[in-house]
Amino acid sequence: MVHRIAVVEPDLCQSKKCGLECIKECPVNINGQECIVLAENKLALISEELCIGCGICIKVCPFDAIDILNLSEELKTDKIHQYGVNSFRLFRIPTVRKGQVVGLVGRNGIGKSTALKILAGQLIPNLGDYDGKASWDSVLQYLSGREMKEHFEKIADGEMRVSLKPQAVYRLPEAWKKEVHLLLEQMDERKSMDRVVDVLNLREALRKKVPDLSGGELQRVAVAAAALKDADLYLFDEPSSYNDVYQRLAVSKLIRDLAESGKSVLVVEHDIAFLDYVTNYVQVIYGEPGAYGIVSGLYASRTGINALLDGYLPQENVRFRDHAVTFGQRAAGETVESEEVVAHYTKLGKSYPSFKLAVGAGKINGGTILGVVGANALGKTTFLKMLAGEEKPAKGTVHVDAKVAYKPQYLSSEFDGTVDEFFMSSLGTKYSDPVLQDSLAVPLRMEKLLARRVGELSGGELQKVAIVATMAQETEVYALDEPSAFLDVEDRFVVARAINRMVKARGKAAVVIDHDLQVIDIVSDRILVFSGEPGVSGEATPPLSKEDGMNEFLKLVGLTYRRDVNTGRPRVNKPGSKLDRDQKEKGAYYYVSTQRDESAAAD
Repeated sequence: MVHRIAVVEPDLCQSKKCGLECIKECPVNINGQECIVLAENKLALISEELCIGCGICIKVCPFDAIDILNLSEELKTDKIHQYGVNSFRLFRIPTVRKGQVVGLVGRNGIGKSTALKILAGQLIPNLGDYDGKASWDSVLQYLSGREMKEHFEKIADGEMRVSLKPQAVYRLPEAWKKEVHLLLEQMDERKSMDRVVDVLNLREALRKKVPDLSGGELQRVAVAAAALKDADLYLFDEPSSYNDVYQRLAVSKLIRDLAESGKSVLVVEHDIAFLDYVTNYVQVIYGEPGAYGIVSGLYASRTGINALLDGYLPQENVRFRDHAVTFGQRAAGETVESEEVVAHYTKLGKSYPSFKLAVGAGKINGGTILGVVGANALGKTTFLKMLAGEEKPAKGTVHVDAKVAYKPQYLSSEFDGTVDEFFMSSLGTKYSDPVLQDSLAVPLRMEKLLARRVGELSGGELQKVAIVATMAQETEVYALDEPSAFLDVEDRFVVARAINRMVKARGKAAVVIDHDLQVIDIVSDRILVFSGEPGVSGEATPPLSKEDGMNEFLKLVGLTYRRDVNTGRPRVNKPGSKLDRDQKEKGAYYYVSTQRDESAAAD
């Protein structure tokens, strides 16, 4: 038996611009019944009871506004919340445990934020009865005999103290325009402000006004504010965004400290290396973005992340993706680069009143992707701008045979029109290129964005548009600054693999800056390492082999990595573990053989 659901995306359904093909072509309608009608709000309204699942309405809708999906009949009893008719629904509730960090991972638009609102008591789940009045009594009856009943009893009675670090930290300057120290002093219910400030390296930010903070500072201030509150449950929604590897380690330490003090912690995160490092358990939310999300059972962190990558959940016996995400096992220095040099530069120098940058000379061959790693505020973006011709070096020269296709770190949404109109005006027919479609546009579900106005896109949606627009260009060098920012874990892998595949197929070159080392691991052939004092001085190596570059960078960070024995993905060794000590003694910070015992990393 199957449970059929119909979803109509209100932002995409444009009945005034179409010929109502879904209504006219529906076989049930043709036979005299009303399976699809035009509702009072001028949106298509689909009867899930009458729908036969033929899929004709999906195919004829010119705006890709309709999804018809079949789910297991058993899930009907696990429906936690539905926003309305033909709208998103969430099945099952995440689990939290005292003294543990639970990770929640899944695609954007699949219910993670809804789940957090329910756990925090901000949203009373309606159990699918969107026409009725939701009540905690109904929720507690549903949870009878289940692990999370006690949590929601305390929520219902007002006895559960919850602290939530929201995803949209960019809204913090709208709510607080005064200095940072005044905000943190007001939040400091645990009387631990000095320690939290030091752990997160926020001492220099204390006298700044919140609107003047950088993205990384803003994120860490939001994390600090949430951690300073005296709560039973701490919820962190994407705490690694904007932060470099050093800062992510600091955030993970603070989160681990909360759990070790006996608090319950739940983290939503797309950087799976960070998630693996900080969590005890992981739950996967799978389903169809914008349509439905299903919360998996509780897995040990390694098992849960591997299940996410494999696309198969062993406890549920559910395959939610038709392919596994695997990581290459290329030998060090094994690339498919050509002998043709597409870009080269001498030693470069650039000075500002309070910052100096020095870059070692280097070259980039066709078929090569240069990954750029290092802390924030060391000059990585400045280097990319010099390569792209957007800034001139004070010392040295840059030689590129053609214009560089450049995707900046900070994206613009000022285009006055739809995504489709933006592509037509900037790319013309290049957007229809079969390789671009197969590698990027289709996997990133760009068809869902074409009718949307650019100014209304989320950060992740805008990122997809910018990446596609960059990779569609005919050029010798693609330069992408933090392409993983705002993307969910699956889209990060799509983008990393697509960049790698397209660059090599075209015999071109690319330079990619990113803080997600999983992305750097997938995309890069060679590594450029930035070091120095953030905001004061930066120094970059010449391009190094992948092994040498990652070894140098991880030595600076003080971490060692191994490969997972099943997926080949990079995993951080627990500091001080036997494997960590052994690798540091050998100077092998970047990976050991996959045949080594995984348990050595966690002793």
